Amino acid sequence: MPMGLASGSVPFLLKQHLSYGQIGVFSLASYPYSLKLLWSPIVDAVWSPKLGRRKSWILPIQVCSGIGMLYLGGRVKDMMIAAGASDGSGVWVFTWWWFFLVFLCATQDIAVDGWALTLLSPQNLSYASTAQTVGLTAGHFLSYTVFLAFNSPDFANRWFRSSPRPEGGVTLGGYLQFAGWAYLVVTVGLAVLKREEKTKERDGILDVYKSMLGILKLKNIQSIIIIHLIAKIGFQANDAVTNLKLIDKGFSQEDMALTVLIDFPFEISLGYYAGRWSTSNPPIHVWCWAFIGRLIAACLAQFTVMIFPANGVQPWYLLTVIGSHIFSTFTSTVMFVAISAFHAKIADPVIGGTYMTLLATVSNLGGTFPRFFILKLVDTFTVATCHPPDPSYPPNAKDLKGSLITAPFSCVAEAEKHRCIDGGGTCDISRDGYYITNIVCVIIGVVTFWGLIRPAAMKLQALPLRAWRLGSGERN
Repeated sequence: MPMGLASGSVPFLLKQHLSYGQIGVFSLASYPYSLKLLWSPIVDAVWSPKLGRRKSWILPIQVCSGIGMLYLGGRVKDMMIAAGASDGSGVWVFTWWWFFLVFLCATQDIAVDGWALTLLSPQNLSYASTAQTVGLTAGHFLSYTVFLAFNSPDFANRWFRSSPRPEGGVTLGGYLQFAGWAYLVVTVGLAVLKREEKTKERDGILDVYKSMLGILKLKNIQSIIIIHLIAKIGFQANDAVTNLKLIDKGFSQEDMALTVLIDFPFEISLGYYAGRWSTSNPPIHVWCWAFIGRLIAACLAQFTVMIFPANGVQPWYLLTVIGSHIFSTFTSTVMFVAISAFHAKIADPVIGGTYMTLLATVSNLGGTFPRFFILKLVDTFTVATCHPPDPSYPPNAKDLKGSLITAPFSCVAEAEKHRCIDGGGTCDISRDGYYITNIVCVIIGVVTFWGLIRPAAMKLQALPLRAWRLGSGERN
């Protein structure tokens, strides 16, 4: 639930308070999920025999998460307003709170993944990934799609109210407090109702770190790490900015929630077919075709933003956005499933958990670390000027929400844009940094794909399995 908010809903809600660069700062909150490999051996090796190997981590983490969400829920509205302050300090305070929650989620995920190996009976062990997928998808769906819909005043007024009100049916603070209490209730139930199998077996932290270091020394692993770190740059502007730009243009939260809602069953069903394609065809071939499709999706997304109707969202435009979103999600899902199939194929079964976690972490990091810089570039390339009102036709003082604008100034930052509009001025965007940034990303994606990524990936796919085993990397 916190991940669905941090990576989905909160950036949309922040858009009315923050610039793209400031939202880029907030994107740092999702980094712990891409770096959890760094402390996963500690979670495996340090625990209390009285509580159990996994409950020693899960119980206190969920208690801290619940209390953290309850605390944040009572203050989140003021913190979001403070985040838009011109000195930029508020956004860092807000980001650190979410960084803390995501860090707890990532650590909990490590413990739950490990417990699944012993919690389920041997004949049901294959359902571990199913349970994880259903749980993560449901939590993300509830905290992103459902929350955005009920947070929208238009949605609440249309379906649930006889008289319109200016706020949505569910606020961010209210949802955080609901999630916090849900965490605490589940934790109490877990502590009382579920016993963990007692064991005194301990894995050495240094042994796991040595295995990780050994894997990193393999030349082929170093090659695939480089591929992962640069492969997602080509579509980062589309992934990070397109939906925010649509909201900026006038696309409502309700329409965005509807788009993601319609996209959800497609994502599930297409993931199934992507898995079949990855097993019946070489996974890297499937991954490369999806890579090209994702670059095309980034171009289509930019075109969709460019043709935003001047008279507001029309049914044809909503269908266009839904179609573009489905195609983008389809290519992204195929890439994810194909590369996961390749990881499973090459992983050394002797140290399969560490091997797979390392590859998954690097893959996640490739999509996380560029986001901060991409969002900063959008603001850097954007040129927007606030023009004061015509002195011949001054605005009515009663219509002003702030001080009257008397001189031009830059209104790229969201706070300055609001100051401009509240003071009767007009914020004119003469150069939109989103279009430039997306084009630059796509060009980088095309050049790196044909010049480096595709040849290197095809070469790695052709290697025998022994080339991915410890002790053989020096010879390959």
